This record gives sequence, structure tokens and C-alpha cells, in this order.
Amino acid sequence: MIALLCSVPVEYELLRSALPGLRSLVLGSKPVFLGSLGGRDVALCAGGLGKANAAHAATLLLSRFNPAALIVFGIGGAYPSSGARIGDIALATEEIAGDDGVLTPEGFRDTEHIGIPLVRTGQVTLHNRFPASEMPLAGFYDSLAASGINARLIRGPFITLSTCTGTTQRTQELERQFGNPLCENMEGAAAAQVAELHGVPWIEVRGISNIVEDRDLTTWEIPRAAAAAQVAVELIVKHVKFER
Repeated sequence: MIALLCSVPVEYELLRSALPGLRSLVLGSKPVFLGSLGGRDVALCAGGLGKANAAHAATLLLSRFNPAALIVFGIGGAYPSSGARIGDIALATEEIAGDDGVLTPEGFRDTEHIGIPLVRTGQVTLHNRFPASEMPLAGFYDSLAASGINARLIRGPFITLSTCTGTTQRTQELERQFGNPLCENMEGAAAAQVAELHGVPWIEVRGISNIVEDRDLTTWEIPRAAAAAQVAVELIVKHVKFER
């Protein structure tokens, strides 16, 4: 079983329609769809907007199904310094909890500055940064290249924030603070944190819907970005070997 988690239905509609023998259930108010993708059992959930919804949905999925891996997916906004373009497929090298910490006269400091980790298990101690799980992705890369999809694949750090960035000034502050991250979202780090607490491997893939700058929804391409992410998820499920 592979658990697939996004935030809103527009991010999973193509995957849901691709599941033969679709079954559904409700876990803790979250609709979950069960089916087979590429010969593998999957549980698909749109958990809702924001970190609390993502953590709730991830906990439900991991507790109920004990999956071999959690794939977090959806759309994201790319930082200008990343060089990413709308329609690109972004793969996280790590997730950063971008607003968990303390604001000091010298600026924002993360939970390591406070001395309290966000994750402490027998295996790991993690503060604001959650490295993506190592997985054999070569098969995914090959299949994506052969798919003919008009999208580049890029990798880099993701930032999760409770407030979506909508000004160029704030964008530049975040780029300096976190060393030129790739993109931002509102759920990924929370899901990654839950996966780490459960000892479940996780990866995150997002389609780039916009560039993070002064907010202008007329430039966003949400359907294109959501479709790109779902193509990537399907190929990952089909071609990556997940092991616990």
C-alpha cells in the first residue's frame, strides 16, 4: 500500500479517475479513496488546506494502512531564485517548517535555537528540516523522460508556511533566510513530520503553478500544475520500489 496525500480535490482528480475498482471510506471526516495504480494498492486523500489538516490526514492514513511510503503532492509556488518555471515538476530534497520558531531582534530563529526539536525518536532528532527519504528514483526519471510530458523535473528544498507569500519583499526575505529554496506550500512539512514520527518513508512532488512574487492570480496555472504533479505521482507509484 502507498498513501497519496494532497490538500484539495483539484490536485487529485486525474489520479482518482485512474483508479479501477475505486472504493471509498471516511476516516476522521476525511474522504479516502482506495484502488490500484500501476498494480499497487493506494489510498488517496485530499486532507484539506494547511498544516493541521495535513497532519490529521497523514496520521489517519499511516495509522490505518501502515503504508510502505507516503507521497505528498499538489501544486506549489516557485521562488524566483530557483529558476523554476510554471508547469515544472518539483521534487523535494527536504521540507522546511518555515515559521516554527521564534522571532528575535536579530530575526527569525528555528526550533534548534530554542533547543526543542519537532521530531525526536529512537532513530532521528529533527528540528525544522526534514530530509526527503532516499528512494531508488532512477526508474521514475526514465519513465518521466519517456512520457513526453512538457515539463522539466527540478529538485530542491521546499518551505511550508501557514501564510502563503504574496509580496516580492517577503519572497526575497525567505530566499535569504533559507538559502534560495525551490518552492513553497502550506502542508508538506507537517505531513513529513508525521511520517518521520511513524517511521514511514516519504517523498513530495509538486507542479509549479506560479512564481512567488506580488500576488497576481491571473498568472497562475493551477490545472496545468496539478496535472503535472499527478502524472509524476502515477509514474513514481508505477516505477519506484518502496521498502520499509
